Amino acid sequence: MEIGFLVLTVLGLSLFEIITSIDNAIINAEVLGGMSQKARRWFLLYGFFFAVFVVRGLLPFAIVWVANPSIGPMGVLTAAFSNDPKIVDAIEQSSPLLLLGGGVFLIFLFFNWLFLEPKNFGLRGEGFFQRQGAWFFAVVSILLTIIVWFALQKSTMLGFAAVVGSTSFFIIHGFRQFAEEQEKKMISRNMSDISKIAYLEVLDSTFSIDGVIGAFAFTFFVPLILIGNGLGALVLRKLTVSNIERIKRYKYLKNGAMYSILFLGIIMILDSFGFDIPHWLSPVITFGTVGYFFYKSKIAH
Repeated sequence: MEIGFLVLTVLGLSLFEIITSIDNAIINAEVLGGMSQKARRWFLLYGFFFAVFVVRGLLPFAIVWVANPSIGPMGVLTAAFSNDPKIVDAIEQSSPLLLLGGGVFLIFLFFNWLFLEPKNFGLRGEGFFQRQGAWFFAVVSILLTIIVWFALQKSTMLGFAAVVGSTSFFIIHGFRQFAEEQEKKMISRNMSDISKIAYLEVLDSTFSIDGVIGAFAFTFFVPLILIGNGLGALVLRKLTVSNIERIKRYKYLKNGAMYSILFLGIIMILDSFGFDIPHWLSPVITFGTVGYFFYKSKIAH
């Protein structure tokens, strides 16, 4: 791997991790506002290690390992550097399944935001789609049918991967809605600081899934995902503790996150069908999309 590509990928992963977790960070900041300074430091330091190594490190490792049980845990960690034909072949055969399942998950996530979630309207037409919220399930169902039909032309397992991606979305989205409600209730609950920190870490695990799945649009190299997502998680935790009010002023950052999710989902789906996607495209399109909405937010206030 070239140094320039590695740096670009890590920075892209970090930015994507930060931008997709902004909403959760804002709620976390409100909960932390009622906690002692010592508890905040615990959240930043010890909570960081849990968030990175247990969640953002273990989850992508587990996903790749489940898809390639024959290569073993060390094979997953060293896959990018391995010349072993068995490992190379296993990764090549499983990558379309992971890409299509992950791509469908991200596309569904974008349309859920576009049709159903309250938002600041950053682009013309977003208000129209939100008023047509009842069409969300029709749109994603038709989209899934089309994707599965094309996937089945290649293999049964590829079609199954698309269905798994959609199923995962609805399961995780259900848990996430419950987690959001519980996290907001924590602001007024009389809980100990340790209990709040533990609860925040569990909720963070739920909200980190978008960043982990989207990371496969950048690379399948698990250590690189760990570094990029870990760096993003560290920056986000520092913002949560110290500068969250400043972040709130950039009202279109959520839009940037969701359009990044859309583009990465499309990239993953196209890649799964064999289209030749340049490795630099995912980080570049993430920087461009987030940069546009950051600028739009800046000139809006």
